[in-house]
Amino acid sequence: MTPMTVDVAIIGAGTAGMGAYLAARVHTESVLLIEGGSYGTTCARVGCMPSKLLIAAADAAYHARHTDPFGIHVEGVSVNGEAVLARVRSERDRFVGFVLKTIDSFPPASRLSAHVKFYDAATLVTSSGQLIHAGRIVIASGSSPILPSMLKALNTRLLTSETIFELPTLPTSLAVFGTGPLGMELGQAMSRLGVTVRMFGVGGGIAGIRDDALRTCANETFNEEFYLDPSAEVKSVTETAAGVDVHFLDRDSKWKTESFDYVLAATGRAPNVEGLALENAGLKVDKRGVPLFDRFTLQCGNSAIFIAGDASNEIPLLHEAADQGRIAGDNAGRYPAVKAGLRRTSLAVVFTDPQVASVGLNMDQIREHYPNRYSVGQVSFADQGRSRVMLCNKGLLKVYAEQDSGLFLGAEMFGPAAEHIGHLLAWAAQQKMTVTEMLDMPFYHPVIEEGLRTALRDLNQNLHIGPDAIERCMDCGPGA
Repeated sequence: MTPMTVDVAIIGAGTAGMGAYLAARVHTESVLLIEGGSYGTTCARVGCMPSKLLIAAADAAYHARHTDPFGIHVEGVSVNGEAVLARVRSERDRFVGFVLKTIDSFPPASRLSAHVKFYDAATLVTSSGQLIHAGRIVIASGSSPILPSMLKALNTRLLTSETIFELPTLPTSLAVFGTGPLGMELGQAMSRLGVTVRMFGVGGGIAGIRDDALRTCANETFNEEFYLDPSAEVKSVTETAAGVDVHFLDRDSKWKTESFDYVLAATGRAPNVEGLALENAGLKVDKRGVPLFDRFTLQCGNSAIFIAGDASNEIPLLHEAADQGRIAGDNAGRYPAVKAGLRRTSLAVVFTDPQVASVGLNMDQIREHYPNRYSVGQVSFADQGRSRVMLCNKGLLKVYAEQDSGLFLGAEMFGPAAEHIGHLLAWAAQQKMTVTEMLDMPFYHPVIEEGLRTALRDLNQNLHIGPDAIERCMDCGPGA
């Protein structure tokens, strides 16, 4: 088989891989994009887009059933499971189609459908034995769902985040293993669509929330809708002819067995690096087998190998994968003149209801880098004006800043409109604004963002920079 020789080879054609391809092509036309699976990106095909379509349907059903407090009485709300999932797949396929159009726009000679692994640090080999000699290589091989050992014996009744959207209709009952962001999104959505849901977590985590008070608030709030045990004890999971039996310790400290139609494994994703034979490339790896790399250049050691996206196991989010792909591809194209790329302020959102958002430095990072030099401000949304108007007045927001300078450092939120407030705070953090400067920005009335202003005022007072907070200040408007 005739060997190939290219300037840059990219392993994986997802969000990071496509970004790397376009960035590398600025420097050289000799770029090869290699994909061993289906084109379409994790986000479009099995991730953010289909999950948000399911959540949108679930929220429509939930709000239709909860109009009575407004004096609006809706009778006979029903959910057509087949129609719900048909729309999810139809719109999902539309989003995937946009990605395929982009792939089709790349020259055919620059694309290769094949599984590859490292032959040496400058050579890849396909499963059929073809060698690909590359001056530089970008690893953008993505990630795959993690399957806990307890669930590996399951067969037809096991779902993952990559198969759940292929169900012909909604199940009657579902046991969800994993209370991280994905598990919480899908579990709550299924519950709101009328599925009996029990959620089992390990270690107490909920939707990636780090703050204890926010996590307690989230636990109480979600348990008003469905069964959630973030520190569950599960003895066995057994597939039967009719479904799956789960034997677990209930929250009332009694062992019980319940049957479910399906089990959903939502216990995270692992980087797709195991089959790449990285040992042949001579790269140093971490305990998960991921190459060590510089997060600003994405270069693996001093090699001509770069890594981007979920394969890096750093921040498995689309916007981060896109940024990493651009940086890795640009540096692969310009190698050896490697340069640092822009890494934006950390921003993560979980689309539960209430939503979860984290911005900038988390509390562990703040304690490490600003020991005894930070203050915290907070607000509860229980009595926040616009939130009460819309009956979404649940949750907490905490904001952090450096003492003396008043520099805004980060925030964590469980509450209404967190996806929007999170963006405001991420922009402020990236612009290195102080809390005083943030409070000088306009706030309309009545809006949920007034809760943010309350938290910032509390923070400024704790920093001993601003004036004392005035309870029920009328320049804010009632209920601000």
